[in-house]
Amino acid sequence: MLERIVEETDKIADPEKAKILSGFFKTGKGQYGEGDIFLGIIVPESRKIAKKYSGMDFGSLEKLLNSEIHEHRLIALLILVEKFKKAKRKQVQKEIFDFYFANSKKINNWDLVDLSADKIVGEYLFDKDKAILYGLARSENLWQRRIAIVATFNFIKKGKFSETLEIAKILMNDQHDLIHKAVGWMIREIGKRDQGVEEKFLKKYYKLMPRTMLRYAIERFSYDKKKFYMAK
Repeated sequence: MLERIVEETDKIADPEKAKILSGFFKTGKGQYGEGDIFLGIIVPESRKIAKKYSGMDFGSLEKLLNSEIHEHRLIALLILVEKFKKAKRKQVQKEIFDFYFANSKKINNWDLVDLSADKIVGEYLFDKDKAILYGLARSENLWQRRIAIVATFNFIKKGKFSETLEIAKILMNDQHDLIHKAVGWMIREIGKRDQGVEEKFLKKYYKLMPRTMLRYAIERFSYDKKKFYMAK
C-alpha cells in the first residue's frame, strides 16, 4: 500500500507547482520549512489518494510521516483524519490520537497542522481533560504550539471558547509569526460566532498582542473599529 501511494504521487507530480509551493511554504535555508520537498500535488488530489488508502496500518503511516516529501506526510495525516472520522469505538479514536500526538513533530508545516489538528486532537479532547493542549502550547516546538491553538477550532465550532482564549494568553508573547497568525485566526473565528466574547478579550489584551495577531483577529471589523484597535 505504501509503495502504491509513492507510485501514484510520483505519477501526478508537477515540477512547476512544486517550485511555487516550495516558495510559498518557505523551504529555503533558515526558513520554517527548510528542507521540505514538494511534488506539486494539490490538496484535492491528496485527499483522493488518502480516501483510497484509508485502511493503511499505523506502521506504514509512520513511514509515510517520516518521508521528506511534504505530500506524503499530508496524505498520511489525511488518512488519519479519515480513520478518526470513521472510527466507531472510543478505543480506536484513542489509538489514532495517541499516534498523532507521538508523531506531532513530523507534522511540520502549517498546512499539515491546519488540515488535521482540530479534526483529530480537538475532536478527541472535546469532552476530556485539556491539560495536554496547555503542554503543547508551552512546547519549544513551533508546530506543537500551532497544534495547540488550531485544535481548539473544534471547540469554537461547537460554541466553546474558553480553551482558545486561555491558550491565546499563553501564546501572546510567542516570537513566531505563524503562531501570531494562528491565534489571530482563532480569535476571529470566535468573533464570527460571538463578537461580544471576542471584543471583551480584545479590550483586555489588544495592547499586548503582536500586530499580526491583532490584524488577523480584527479582520472582519468595520474600518472604525479596526482603526481603534490598531491605534495602540
